[in-house]
Amino acid sequence: MKDMKTFVYTELQLTMPFADAPWQKINQVLLKQPGLLNKTWLAGVGNHSLGGFYVFESRETAQEFVNGYFPGEAASIGVAQTTRLYDGEITEAASRDMNSVHFGARLEMLPRAFVYTDVQLNIPFGDVPWKTMNPILKAQPGILSKTWLSALHCHNPGGLYAFDSVENAKRFALEYFPTEAKQLGGAFTTRVFDGEVVAEASRELNSPFYQL
Repeated sequence: MKDMKTFVYTELQLTMPFADAPWQKINQVLLKQPGLLNKTWLAGVGNHSLGGFYVFESRETAQEFVNGYFPGEAASIGVAQTTRLYDGEITEAASRDMNSVHFGARLEMLPRAFVYTDVQLNIPFGDVPWKTMNPILKAQPGILSKTWLSALHCHNPGGLYAFDSVENAKRFALEYFPTEAKQLGGAFTTRVFDGEVVAEASRELNSPFYQL
């Protein structure tokens, strides 16, 4: 198994305001997970789901996390869960062009919202027209950055975006992104998350979004 930086997306099927989440306890466990470089907590807008966007130093440690630790965490609170693995290296050039904090950029302000997207397409990232798409994305109101995603095993393209407000994030997810997915020709997933309530918890796990 190739040793490469790998992104992990998770979401738990529950309704729990972030203020009620035992994130301090969970963070202490996460800090001991092999290969974990950082995590950005995700708190669902509207449904109060809980999740995260993680960076692991290798595909092996990321795989162990999604097949070992995380299912146990979900089972311990009795809820179903979603996990996704993404190549953390192949999207570097496209992500750097979008001011991605996961490839060294620093934001001028703290994010107030995140959008996660995943398009159901089996398309190697080299065939994704990101050079055409990035200028359009940069023109979207309130966008601060995007980390491009390319799923392991199935090559679904997607992204984790930071926005300056929940309103702009929702506008992007509800109005713009469906047109992008239609152009690509795939079914899609969008999620909108609150970027303010997770700041302290994410900073404790070295999230690059909160390192101004």
